[in-house]
Amino acid sequence: MSDNAQLTGLCDRFRGFYPVVIDVETAGFNAKTDALLEIAAVTLKMDAEGWLTADETLHFHIEPFEGAVLHPEALAFNGIDPANPLRGAVSEYDALHAIFKVVRKGIKDSGCNRAIMVAHNATFDHSFMMTAAERSGLKRNPFHPFVTFDTAALSGLALGQTVLAKACIAAGFPFDASQAHSALYDTEQTAQLFCEIVNRWKRLGGWPLPIPEEA
Repeated sequence: MSDNAQLTGLCDRFRGFYPVVIDVETAGFNAKTDALLEIAAVTLKMDAEGWLTADETLHFHIEPFEGAVLHPEALAFNGIDPANPLRGAVSEYDALHAIFKVVRKGIKDSGCNRAIMVAHNATFDHSFMMTAAERSGLKRNPFHPFVTFDTAALSGLALGQTVLAKACIAAGFPFDASQAHSALYDTEQTAQLFCEIVNRWKRLGGWPLPIPEEA
């Protein structure tokens, strides 16, 4: 691996992983029984100097799968009305198929091996996306089945905050609470937060890694 590749190569920065920021809105906490109602994804890229930035954004409102549980308290929290025809909702299959297609292209174009989910409290989002993919019969899932980058943990380390809104403010950019719990807004904020943490580590001299001296 050349010095320049380590500096600017997305695949080398994350050990062959292609990071994709994801956020979901749901009708409960159980990925197997509760409806997935909204999903957004932001792919990432590195510029010529090795700085991580947002790339493509995808966003879908999703129709509850047949038999899905819709908890009223969850709908009150996120403000989603699943029956509203103006949502323009699509099936889980259509939403995830579109996201996976873009992600697979990004993996190929960047020379990576596999996608890795970046999310705030990532276990929740990962479980809903993977369960929906399985339920939809999508076989070519590009995401790692269990490894994630959790910005809640990364923010706790880098910024001393674990709540998304507080972490964004600590990182130096605003967070509009009135737009929170929208998958699109939260994904865009999480992407900005993740890029800032990765780039801050670079600015502090933590990347690229020093080349060990030969004995």
